[in-house]
Amino acid sequence: MAEAVPASARAVIVGGGIAGCSVAYHLAKLGWKDIVLVERARLTAGTTWHAAGLVGAMRPNRALTAMSKYGIDLYSKLEAETGQATGWKNCGSVNVARTPERVVAFKRQVALAKGFGVDIQEISPDEAGKLWPLMRTDDLQGAIWLPGDGKANPADLCMALAKGARQMGAKLFEGVAVTGFERANGAIVAVQTDQGRIAADVVVLACGQWTRQVGEQLGVAVPLHSAEHFYIVTKKIAGVTPNLPVMRDPDGYIYYKEEVGGLVMGGFEPVAKPWGMDGVPEDFAFQLLPEDWDQFQILMENALHRTPCLETAEVRQLLNGPESFTPDGNFILGEAPGLRGLYVCAGFNSAGIANAGGAGRLTAEWIAGGEAPMDLADVDIRRFADFQANGRFLRERTVESLGLHYVMRWPRMELESARPLRRSPLYDRLAANGARFGSKMGWERANYFAPLDAKIPYAWTPNWLPYTRKEQEAARNGVGIIDQASFAKILVQGRDAAAYLQRICANDIDVTPGRSVYTALLNERGGFESDVTIARLAEDKFLYITGSAQLTRDLDWLGRQIGDQFVTLTDATVTWTTLSLIGPGAEAALAKISPRLPKLGNGEVRTIDVGLARVLATPMSYVGAPGVEMLVPTEYAAGVYDELKSATQAIVDIGYYALDAMRIEAGRRAFGPELGPDETPVEAGLLHAVAFDKPGGFLGREALLAKREAGVAKRLCMFALEDSGDWCWGGEGILANGRPAGEISSAGWSTVLGRCVAMGYVRAKENFDRATMLSWSYEVDIAGKIVKAKALPRAPYPPK
Repeated sequence: MAEAVPASARAVIVGGGIAGCSVAYHLAKLGWKDIVLVERARLTAGTTWHAAGLVGAMRPNRALTAMSKYGIDLYSKLEAETGQATGWKNCGSVNVARTPERVVAFKRQVALAKGFGVDIQEISPDEAGKLWPLMRTDDLQGAIWLPGDGKANPADLCMALAKGARQMGAKLFEGVAVTGFERANGAIVAVQTDQGRIAADVVVLACGQWTRQVGEQLGVAVPLHSAEHFYIVTKKIAGVTPNLPVMRDPDGYIYYKEEVGGLVMGGFEPVAKPWGMDGVPEDFAFQLLPEDWDQFQILMENALHRTPCLETAEVRQLLNGPESFTPDGNFILGEAPGLRGLYVCAGFNSAGIANAGGAGRLTAEWIAGGEAPMDLADVDIRRFADFQANGRFLRERTVESLGLHYVMRWPRMELESARPLRRSPLYDRLAANGARFGSKMGWERANYFAPLDAKIPYAWTPNWLPYTRKEQEAARNGVGIIDQASFAKILVQGRDAAAYLQRICANDIDVTPGRSVYTALLNERGGFESDVTIARLAEDKFLYITGSAQLTRDLDWLGRQIGDQFVTLTDATVTWTTLSLIGPGAEAALAKISPRLPKLGNGEVRTIDVGLARVLATPMSYVGAPGVEMLVPTEYAAGVYDELKSATQAIVDIGYYALDAMRIEAGRRAFGPELGPDETPVEAGLLHAVAFDKPGGFLGREALLAKREAGVAKRLCMFALEDSGDWCWGGEGILANGRPAGEISSAGWSTVLGRCVAMGYVRAKENFDRATMLSWSYEVDIAGKIVKAKALPRAPYPPK
């Protein structure tokens, strides 16, 4: 007789694919007991069973690369640990480039990998051909070799994780369907199944392509959508050996791996075919979709070119197995905003086998520790908002996002699908003025302005730089205006609002009404959860202004700190449009339509008349320039903009690329590039914005004091490239005294120095102080070209 599901568990994991089994395994590894996994059908029945099983180490940032390296190490040992075969083979992988542009991308990857500790080698096309003899190489421009990569049998790998979890006491149930959930006091408390109720402290949704549908039952947005995904399996081919490396030809959108003496060839076509628009059927288990050779044609044609042996190979099957894809191509982890105890581990974009080992560990550590174990912003569920779970949005975006695996990912490349979405009151005006828009949290934002008929393609050196330099010159020497409607704004109100903010903010927020304060919000480790400006509007009313992409994350984090205090949080993002006048001519331009304009002191917030509107105004500080930042009621924004432009013809429209360059030139840090949960004000050089001695202390104070006392082994440094013709984007390797020592976080043009300036964290094995850091000699690895850089003791702007 089958074992009955228990009435309670410490953790219930919904979904028996490789992600769910990995979470169960890693929770058990952490010593958790009473772990239950429920699977509607059988383990691996969703998408795990038909996955290709490619496993690689390199990821776009330090945290996710560490995750992938852990996964490879785990997979290499799992069979010995559990006794369950995994099919793991450390065969390495070869990636080939058809174009010079792809070679540059590979060189940048090699430079980054050196700092991440990944074994990667740039090789010639001939060397690639020796590693992969079945491949045509006469048209190749270059290649890279990753000897640590490998492949596994996905179903066996999942079963090994499941067996390991069972050996450590977890209980895994097949044939148990979840029928509902129970919530109480903002937390999940139970899972209802067709075999009984299970009370739970924690619930993990690892339901693969069903996760969005399951999340909807709980009011939780999980933005993912299924798409058809294809590969062929051939019979045996002469020359295919068991140790043949994985091979990827991203310019052809295709990959290969050996299987039983033949080849698996699949890929990620640039125009995908979404599936499951009306929901994924609940009984879709161990099933495939019909063959579609028309959709597969572009991959097949490219494969016949790269591997002529396929012309005569016998194809056993064209496999069409749906996979889930997210709007940005990154998977989804973490505790769901607004519902304590509910975690998500899903949306792996057809890379679940490669990522599940590390992602399961991160999810388990997140659950056990109560916060993300490292900076996981790129995969945190809170990077999304509810609107991004809109079905049509996801369907249109999935057509594009599947191809992100292999499409050329240019610096600052913008996705084009499902746009425009959120538009400020000035959108049409800015478009008419030549705005080239990007998208941030769905907001259409002007990146820069150019003639309407100008064609400005992506490139490794910015073709838009002549336009943004003009914008910067206007802001530094005249007057510019920028629409920052996308700034996220939260009203924090209530009897306990001041005490609440004092506790969670590192700076002193208890200022008089009419003042604003820049502050960090820290976690228990002293790392940044956000960096914001807070304006006190009244004794019990504060306006919290944060980055465009931060709203979901910040609202969730703020809400979790309230406890029993009398505080309310209100999303006020669309209440005001932020218009900023930047430059020495800003005050004179504003005075033309604000005749009683007062002199605004540093940090002062005042209501002023501007044209026919009343706005909140404060001195501009983010770019280090003189200027005025105005919070304009949204319904008045167009009128204020029109009056300013009419009154002062010299006002120049400015976009976010120029704004970003100016904030870098002024040494201003940004959340994401420079600030995150793994960085503290000590390392970021922001201790001047920390009030250690304010009454009552603040969250993270003790950890920060300890960090300040003990010293740090990484520090943020500012650089200027010596040659004005060199350009970096962010992500380039930093060399200190000739050794890999970190990577560039942000870069932009400096009008003061007439060259590219950048910021990045310098790392060492031992603690070091700022003076020591400034004494080292520096170089930057720009796609294999080692260029000289100078560490700057102060930001270039304002000039001395």
